[in-house]
Amino acid sequence: MDRFRREWGSICHSSLARNAGWMFLGQGLSIICQGAYFILLGRLLGSTEYGIYVGAVAMVSILSQYSPLGSHSVFLRYVSPDPKNFALYWGNSLVTTVTLGSLFVALLTWAGPHIAHSYSSAMLLCVALGDCLCAQLTAAAGHVFQAFEKMHITAGLSLLVNLLRTLLAGLMLWRLHHGTASQWAISALIVSSIAACTALALVTWLYGKPAFSMLLLRRRMGEGIVFALSYSTTGVYNNIDKAMLGHYGMNAANGIYTMAYRVIDVCTMPIISVQAAAFPRFFRKGVDGVRSTAEYSVRIVKRTAPLALLSAVAMLLAAPIIPHLLGKGFGESVLALRWLCLLPFFRSFQLSAGDAVTAAGHQKLRLGSQAAAAAFNLGINLYLIPHYSWRGAAWSSLATDGMLAAFNWTVLLWLTSENGLQSKSRSYLIDTNRTK
Repeated sequence: MDRFRREWGSICHSSLARNAGWMFLGQGLSIICQGAYFILLGRLLGSTEYGIYVGAVAMVSILSQYSPLGSHSVFLRYVSPDPKNFALYWGNSLVTTVTLGSLFVALLTWAGPHIAHSYSSAMLLCVALGDCLCAQLTAAAGHVFQAFEKMHITAGLSLLVNLLRTLLAGLMLWRLHHGTASQWAISALIVSSIAACTALALVTWLYGKPAFSMLLLRRRMGEGIVFALSYSTTGVYNNIDKAMLGHYGMNAANGIYTMAYRVIDVCTMPIISVQAAAFPRFFRKGVDGVRSTAEYSVRIVKRTAPLALLSAVAMLLAAPIIPHLLGKGFGESVLALRWLCLLPFFRSFQLSAGDAVTAAGHQKLRLGSQAAAAAFNLGINLYLIPHYSWRGAAWSSLATDGMLAAFNWTVLLWLTSENGLQSKSRSYLIDTNRTK
């Protein structure tokens, strides 16, 4: 009992646990706000206008993730171990995001109506400004607070956006009863602008003004591109199954599967919170090489894996509640959730090893693992989904996440062994020279 009290006391006083708690609280409240926001927005727009808005957002999101060109993660890598680098990396992140974001806004506003006639240029302009610029600037500010382990501010920014959207959707539903996709695009842009201005003002107030270095920007651009590609591959293996279910017209199956997947995402939040809190520390450990990050990843997975197993048991037991909360149409979500309940466990391993590889300066190897997982997921879904509907999607998700966890740990162990062999080789050469 005394040992348990000591362990619990160390956890309570741990800055990692405190930061993870802030992230979990912020993300938990954000999930609640998002649920209310989607309900209110659906009632406000109706199925047709909501479909137009969601389609425009989906098209814009393909390019918006490339607006920062990975500069957010580059900032974390080089500022977390050495805060003196803040001004230059922060300035370069802002310049990259604003420059590329503005280019994508112009491109989407011009090309969008030619791709889909339902999207007006005015609506696409608002959506693109909100997603390619405002949302990315808010995310950049969130990474600043993450680097300095101010997770309560990062969580607060996420909560602010979702809370403002929920309140605005409720106000419009109360006043207008029915709105259009263009009206909501303007409203969403206002919310995104408020959040971005607030975030940038907080960073300037707490840490000072940005600087800019073209030489540094060029030097880190290749690394940033690798980070950007990693994010895009993650999006493929996490979302391609839902897109394919819709493509094949399996709308009811998509609803069943996506509802179960939403529960998985909520139950993965404690793991994501711990990883987000630990991510800056991984980069500080990375200064000492891959062995240091590997040791830290073991410490992290010892905390996240038990949480994941606990959540899996909870989902297995609580799954029958779903149709009582959402209606009989979601009855099969019980089985889908039970199929998917091990995903958080697999993710605890893939994230801990993947972050260790990234922090040690081997992001290209992590990108290779993620690209292989994305290709595998796409290939297997082309067969499984047409034949087995949402069950095929669930099986492919389990196989992909399990495979990616194995890939990341294989890469990390290989790097650690290579590092050990190099160290032994250097020691042998030194001893040989001394003998001579």
